Amino acid sequence: MIRLFVPHDLAPGATLALDEGQSRYLSAVMRQTVGDAVAVFNGRDGEWRASIATVGKRVVTLTALSQARPQHTGPDLDLVIALVKRGRLETIVEKAAELGARRVRPVVTERTNADHTRVERLRAIALEASEQTGRLDVPEIAEPVKLARMLADWDPARRLLFCDEAGDAVPVLAAVKDAGPWAILIGPEGGFSPAEREQLRALPYATPATLGPRILRADTAAISALTLWQAAVGDWT
Repeated sequence: MIRLFVPHDLAPGATLALDEGQSRYLSAVMRQTVGDAVAVFNGRDGEWRASIATVGKRVVTLTALSQARPQHTGPDLDLVIALVKRGRLETIVEKAAELGARRVRPVVTERTNADHTRVERLRAIALEASEQTGRLDVPEIAEPVKLARMLADWDPARRLLFCDEAGDAVPVLAAVKDAGPWAILIGPEGGFSPAEREQLRALPYATPATLGPRILRADTAAISALTLWQAAVGDWT
């Protein structure tokens, strides 16, 4: 069944006017018509069954029928990723949404090889991935900030899994012991500078961890770290 994210409150009989893009997708791409079933979610009220009520030239409206699944939010996990080239960053955001990250927080490091990104494009990718993967919320995509600024504002209650290439870092499966608030930090393809590595290792809430003996690209590292973190805490929701 087609799944769509909508901003509306969901209740029996509620009328849901879709935006132009969603309306065009249903009517022109998927060839849906009045009476066809659609699943909808808003990140607050769970997933609902809905049916197409009207099909106009620019606007399709739905009628919410009944709740199919109650609201559930996955583990409190952030992915902090140094900005990389557009294609790889888009892949990272898509896979982070599929793997259940609650937030993606781009950062600028000393060796970052990209200095800007289209955040709205990344948010659209995260939304589409959430629709397709069956999750009931959409991960937040933050505006990029410098690594030093992010660390200055860090909540020490959130553990930071710092994916480090240094030989004395422990494997992720050994570094993660609980499912409390966590963040995974993936550096740029040039690696962290010595000063950044020293700063990160001095933080009481940071745990340096290794993803293995090979040098991984940022997208591979992000996917691997997310998967290993979930395996460590036993939470695949």
